[in-house]
Amino acid sequence: MDGKTALVTGASRGIGLAIAQRLCEAGANVLLVSRKAEGLADAVASLHGLDGHASWAVAHVAKEEDAQRTVETCLERLGSLDVLVNNAGTNPYFGPMLEISPALLQKTYEINQASVVLWSQAAWRSAMAENGGVILNMASVGGLGPEPMIGWYDVTKAAIIHITKQLAYELGPTVRVNAIAPGLVKTELARALWEPGEEAIAARLPMRRLGVPDDIATASLFMVSDEASWITGQTLVVDGGTSNMASGGVSIT
Repeated sequence: MDGKTALVTGASRGIGLAIAQRLCEAGANVLLVSRKAEGLADAVASLHGLDGHASWAVAHVAKEEDAQRTVETCLERLGSLDVLVNNAGTNPYFGPMLEISPALLQKTYEINQASVVLWSQAAWRSAMAENGGVILNMASVGGLGPEPMIGWYDVTKAAIIHITKQLAYELGPTVRVNAIAPGLVKTELARALWEPGEEAIAARLPMRRLGVPDDIATASLFMVSDEASWITGQTLVVDGGTSNMASGGVSIT
């Protein structure tokens, strides 16, 4: 990734930070994006000394003006934009889908689903239409089928899988667009899913363990690199075998 520049949303912790670290280790210059400056500053400090340069910018992924401004910041500060990783996500509701409030329904849609389109538009218009590039979207194994209690979250992730296919169709051959579908990964966002029964959940998986952010980061590095130059419109499932073992769905709980 020497000489490449990447922008990673939701990068102050968890999977986003792990992806930023792998990119920096591979020589890329990376702009980390999230909503809180303090977390971003700490994240960038943790990447000091790697081959690539890390910088940060505060933005709300659901705001179109923030997407455009941040892409322009990346171009001004780092000189180019070769890789966009749409990683930011949220899951503010746990329960039956028919009981979710309109406010939480809209928030989940805006951050998980609409933001992928907004940031891809900004990257395409400002940089990638002329210079090419790679877009990687963060879906979920939950987007492959139904499961209890996080149904609306899974709907937004299923939408990302189709958005990925559609953008790959529309933007090729100039831009490759792919997605990663993680299984249950030990992040702060997913703590309510894995912490109460980690050993029991892991025992049901072929790999006998839950994922960690770096499992997703290493796969992401491959997908955005030139080693994956003939892969586009695809969703790579990285789930320790969860989807292979599911019966009547892909439940990770």
